[in-house]
Amino acid sequence: MTARISHITPCVRRIAASLFASSPLRFSCVMLFAVVALSASAQEERGLTRDGNKLFTKGKYADAEAAYKKALEKKNNFPEAVFNLGDAIYKQKRYDDAIAQFEQFAKTAKDPKQKAQAYHNLGNAQLDKEEYEKAVDAYKQALKLNPEDRDTRYNMAYANAKLRKEQQQNQQNKNNKNKDNKDQNKDNKDQDKKDQQGKGDKEKKDDKGQKDKDQQGKGDKDKQQPKPGQEPKLTKEQAEKLLEALKAEEQKAQDKMQKKAAKPVEVQVEKDW
Repeated sequence: MTARISHITPCVRRIAASLFASSPLRFSCVMLFAVVALSASAQEERGLTRDGNKLFTKGKYADAEAAYKKALEKKNNFPEAVFNLGDAIYKQKRYDDAIAQFEQFAKTAKDPKQKAQAYHNLGNAQLDKEEYEKAVDAYKQALKLNPEDRDTRYNMAYANAKLRKEQQQNQQNKNNKNKDNKDQNKDNKDQDKKDQQGKGDKEKKDDKGQKDKDQQGKGDKDKQQPKPGQEPKLTKEQAEKLLEALKAEEQKAQDKMQKKAAKPVEVQVEKDW
């Protein structure tokens, strides 16, 4: 990427050249001195801007920023100070503040090339923030105003390449997320199916176990009940109780018979005629 930062500097020589070209020499000199005197007395913002430019060239970007701000205090929206302040802030990697400065200059600048330079630097700041789509748009605006700027064209191609890569990566991440969700749903369905099958197997097992238990209980009951035609087996205790009961019944019967035998029998005596 061509990280070119455009920088605007006021040039008194251009003013002098235009005056000498259109007026006699003497008059032009008077006018030139008048312009310089006016600049020294009434336009302190230019001197402060030049101080900022010198500091910027030495790499003292914070000091340059302070000088440009002083110039803007003298004259609000002074074009060179506004633009170069954006450069000084950009060099300090405060990209959001730099973007605000370049956008402000692009809105107010009258010269198309200066406006193009503002869009170029705006694209650079957005590129460093990895806002590739915004950077591409800024470079497009710059090329509309200055189609011959190779640096801007190169930067736009670079930003486009980064943008496509980002879009591909986002699409890949989206596909991976969808695949993960699909796999998760499949795993959930398989688990539900497995749980349902396990539940069915458990119910079948429980039913079989209950049937086996009922069958076993029925068998135990059948074993406990005597079969038809088969005398129940008595325990020793039951047999002794039964024997004692039989003896008691027998004794009772004998006592009854003895009582019956001892009762006097009435004998009918015939009448003696």
